[in-house]
Amino acid sequence: MQSVGYNVDRKDILPDSPGVYKFFNEDNTLVYVGKAKNLKKRVLSYFNKQTGVNRKTIRLVKEISTFDFVIVESETDALLLENNLIKTHQPKYNILLKDDKTFPYICILNEPFPRIISTRKLVKSKGEYFGPYSSVVAMNTVLDLIRKLYSIRTCSLNLSTSNLAKNKYKVCLEFHIGNCKGPCENLQTEEDYLEEISNARNILKSNISEVTNFFKRKMAESSTNLQFEEAQKYKEKLDLVERFQSKSIVVNPKLSNINIFTHVEDERWSYVNYMYIENGSIVKTQTLEIKKALNESPEDVLQTVAFDLLKNTPYLSNDILSNYNFSVGEIHSQLPKIGDKHKLIQLSIRNALELKKNKILNKPLHDKTVIVLGQLQKDLGLKTVPNHIECFDNSNIQGTNPVASMVCFRKGKPSKKDYRHYNIKTVIGPDDFASMHEVVKRRYKRLIDEKQALPDLIVIDGGKGQLSSATSALKELNIYGQIPIIGIAKKLEEIYYPEDKYPLHISKKSVSLRLLQHLRDEAHRFAITFHRDKRSKSSLVSELTAISGIGPKTYKDLITVFKSTSKLKQATIEEMIAVVGNKKANIIYNYFKNKKEE
Repeated sequence: MQSVGYNVDRKDILPDSPGVYKFFNEDNTLVYVGKAKNLKKRVLSYFNKQTGVNRKTIRLVKEISTFDFVIVESETDALLLENNLIKTHQPKYNILLKDDKTFPYICILNEPFPRIISTRKLVKSKGEYFGPYSSVVAMNTVLDLIRKLYSIRTCSLNLSTSNLAKNKYKVCLEFHIGNCKGPCENLQTEEDYLEEISNARNILKSNISEVTNFFKRKMAESSTNLQFEEAQKYKEKLDLVERFQSKSIVVNPKLSNINIFTHVEDERWSYVNYMYIENGSIVKTQTLEIKKALNESPEDVLQTVAFDLLKNTPYLSNDILSNYNFSVGEIHSQLPKIGDKHKLIQLSIRNALELKKNKILNKPLHDKTVIVLGQLQKDLGLKTVPNHIECFDNSNIQGTNPVASMVCFRKGKPSKKDYRHYNIKTVIGPDDFASMHEVVKRRYKRLIDEKQALPDLIVIDGGKGQLSSATSALKELNIYGQIPIIGIAKKLEEIYYPEDKYPLHISKKSVSLRLLQHLRDEAHRFAITFHRDKRSKSSLVSELTAISGIGPKTYKDLITVFKSTSKLKQATIEEMIAVVGNKKANIIYNYFKNKKEE
């Protein structure tokens, strides 16, 4: 779009009238379109000293080279023109409606003996359209109901008066199975057919009460005339309608002709849910994601979206419910706090939040990791993003076979090649505090000696005692204060800092707490697995070395080849002979064989 152009120093020519303003850059490209009750005040607000509330606005103002404007009669006209210009030119600083899907409609075609079809193309000259529907399933449910209630043709024959007079067509299978009354052979009058179309239109408009009243009246007439089979048919159709209605009612059936718009957001996106309610049923629903360009307020976003959705809809009414105050023309939104209308707003907000949640879940893995680590940095008050985290845990049973583990997470994901097992060397008996001191000191002394990078965060599985022991190890290495260190206690998921009297509580729903729990659980799993394997090997060593003629060296030779005790027990005599010779192999093989028989 090219500008006829006024230079930015000609802002004084702007009138005090409603209208639309357009900003262009040096290349004469339209970069922003806005509406205003007062063009002069609105445009000048970009260039006064108060401008620059956010970086995007500053960037926009720096990019403006020329401007243009259009005066209109009212704010509503300005909103319409702004909407059309944004849709046509998509300026980069305007909000972007991420709604590229084509939604399905139901159409009653303009033709003799009109058909009712589904379509995704909205060509108003072809017929009367209803929708759009939020999904094909919802649309097909309505179509299926109509075809069960009424005899609507599905063929594409041209049933003009001249063609019917010539007897060009014959009835098809649909007639023989009772789904069509044969208008192609003049077996059904056009007047009777149009009455069925009129009744079907009530379904499409959600005038369910008129449909049920019609079937009740027909059922009563048939019963009065002793036409009980006909009455039963109307009764079955009435049941179909009532079942359909009971599934679709979400609030009081007296609530009708209500538009609902709700808004939730994050830093970059707005999420707007729209619902239309008729006779207590959700007739139409749509959820959109809108990319914010200049940190637009929820009210501005809702006004833009509501105007765009309602400008060509038959659903516009004086009842617009929302969680924010905004207006569409002369209609202002209502913010009910209690009752059925409040329930509808909460339902709409849940739909908007669902889209927001799905947006986060569908982010590329890298984006989700950045979000989680950023949240962890914020929750723990860290100076840097903790891309490298190490977590320690101890494991022993009444002091036997004490071990420890260290697991490493890089960029929020386990880095298993960096996991480490530790046999406790200097501690006698069940002393978790001393064990933690030993392994932390051993780990970081080695990293310092080998000049490897230290982690961004150390996590200790335990409370104040374990954390204090780990802290003392860092002090002995003269690196205390260089690495943030915390303890996480299992019972209440409390986060402890060294020398802090009270623990930190992170929200149970926080993604950062889930990451810390994942770290803690992985360290615990790794320690328990190592402890179990060590205990099993220790048990077998004691068991075998108790046999006369078998010592630790024989066990070591066997376990080196067979890798695990279970494989050793399943080995054949020939396999054992190949490792330890005939005599010792027979002793061990017979020992396992006798034990199995016992």
